[in-house]
Amino acid sequence: MEVINDLLNFNKLKIYQNSDWFSFSLDSVLLADFVKVNNKMKIIDFCCGNAPIPLFLSTKTKSKIIGVELQKQVYDLAIKSVNINKLEKQIEILNMDVKDIHKNFETDYFDLITCNPPYFKVNEGSNFNENEVKAVARHEIALCLNDIFKSAKKILKNNGKIVLVHRTDRLIDIISLMRQYNIEPKRIKIIYPFSNAKSNLVLIEGSKNGNPGLEIEPSIVVHNADGTYTEEIKKIFNGGFY
Repeated sequence: MEVINDLLNFNKLKIYQNSDWFSFSLDSVLLADFVKVNNKMKIIDFCCGNAPIPLFLSTKTKSKIIGVELQKQVYDLAIKSVNINKLEKQIEILNMDVKDIHKNFETDYFDLITCNPPYFKVNEGSNFNENEVKAVARHEIALCLNDIFKSAKKILKNNGKIVLVHRTDRLIDIISLMRQYNIEPKRIKIIYPFSNAKSNLVLIEGSKNGNPGLEIEPSIVVHNADGTYTEEIKKIFNGGFY
C-alpha cells in the first residue's frame, strides 16, 4: 500500500513509501547525521531506495545530490518523494545498477558517496523474504560490498569519501574491502540498541587514497531501558543534524 509520510520533523518534508515493501529506517537517519557535507560537493547515494538519504542531506547542504536505485518500483517512489518536496533542481534519481554507474560519469568525479546497502550475504542457508523487493533490498542478491567499493574507487575523487551504515558484524569485511580498493578507513561510530546490549549497527567513513589514521567517535545508544528513544536520537529525529 502506497502512503505519504512526514520525513520525521525535517523541514516539513514528505516521503512516499509502500508499506508492503519497507519504510525508511533509523539506519538512514543515522547515516545522514554522520555524514560531513558542505555546499560545494558532488554527492551520490548508492541504493537510495525511496530517497530518504538524499532528502535528509538536502537539509544539510545545497549541493547537487544524485540517488541511484536499481528496482523500478522503488525508483518510482523516490521520484515521487523528490517531486512532492519540489527538490527536482537539487536531487536527481537514476534507475540503474550501482555496478554500471561509472558508465555515466567520469572517473574521479564525486566528492562523496553515501550508501545504506543490502546487509545480508547470500549463501546456501539464506532465507529470502517472499517479497522480491524486500529480498533485493536486504540481501546481497544484486549488489554486494565488493561491488560497492569497486564502483566507489572508479568514481570518487582523490581523498573523496564513502560513508556507509551497516551491521556491526560486517565491519571487518568492510574495512578489508576498503583497503583492497585503496579506500582508507577514517571515522567509525558504533551504534547500540540499548546501553547494555551488543552493537548492531556501525557507521564508517573511508577516504580514497587517504592517509592512515582512524578516529573512533563517541557511540550512540538508541533506546533507554524502557524502550523510549534517548535524547540524542530524539534530537536527530527533530532535525538536529550538525
